[in-house]
Amino acid sequence: MRDLGVGFRYLLKGQRWVARHGKQYGFGLLPGLITLVLYVGALLVLGLWGADFVGWATPFADDWSSPWLGLFRGLLTVLLFALGLLLSVLTFTAVTLLIGQPFYESLSEKVDRDVSPDGTAPESDLPLWRELWVSGRDSLRIVVRALVWAVLLFALGFVPFLGQTVVPVIGFMVTGFFLTEELTAVALQRRGVELRARLALLRGRRTLVWGFGTPLGLAFLVPFVAVFLMPGAVAGATLMARDLLGEETRETRETGGHGGAGTSETPGTSSRPSPPIGPNAH
Repeated sequence: MRDLGVGFRYLLKGQRWVARHGKQYGFGLLPGLITLVLYVGALLVLGLWGADFVGWATPFADDWSSPWLGLFRGLLTVLLFALGLLLSVLTFTAVTLLIGQPFYESLSEKVDRDVSPDGTAPESDLPLWRELWVSGRDSLRIVVRALVWAVLLFALGFVPFLGQTVVPVIGFMVTGFFLTEELTAVALQRRGVELRARLALLRGRRTLVWGFGTPLGLAFLVPFVAVFLMPGAVAGATLMARDLLGEETRETRETGGHGGAGTSETPGTSSRPSPPIGPNAH
């Protein structure tokens, strides 16, 4: 359970880092603003025409008597909008990272240089178009996984009591996991860590991931908050990626491996992934 607090501290440290680097924060806001406009438009369409869609999709209920027809279709309309909102939260990070790939790559590199004992950062040897392709491909795979979970949780939401208590909690934990995967991917892809290895890393530290991603997912439900938290979330995820790979920082060197946000790094640890993880030979 200690990792829950550690993950949350990484989220706070990332926000503090961008607060000290105003120029990076300003550039990091642009992709989120673009994505926000797109998602708000989509949710407005869903809110305005969602009831019409439900009516079209349920012709078998046309002859139902009042109030059952209104209650049934009203419930489905609410659930449809809730599903759209959940999918927005699950996919917002992926779309924003894809749009802002050059912005967030630069921000993540600067975080690495700032905390690295020798002031260096791992650099990808792939051209920009290849990085965008890999990022888009992996993001699509994550979105498909997230959609499967979303549909499953949506169905379980109809189960009495569990659907109103346990399912929402699981939903936020799932959201937090996938948010963290997308955010740490910025730093891990630059190190050549492929998607399967990234998922293995995160599954090995689930409580750390939930401590970072679940509060972020909850915050993303508040309108406009996601835009302002994204730069700091990328910075915090970069710091957490270093922890996951056991990379040393200036802070851990100075404190003998026991400083920072409660990380598990030890002095002298290599900055490259361990052999079981393996680099991605794209």
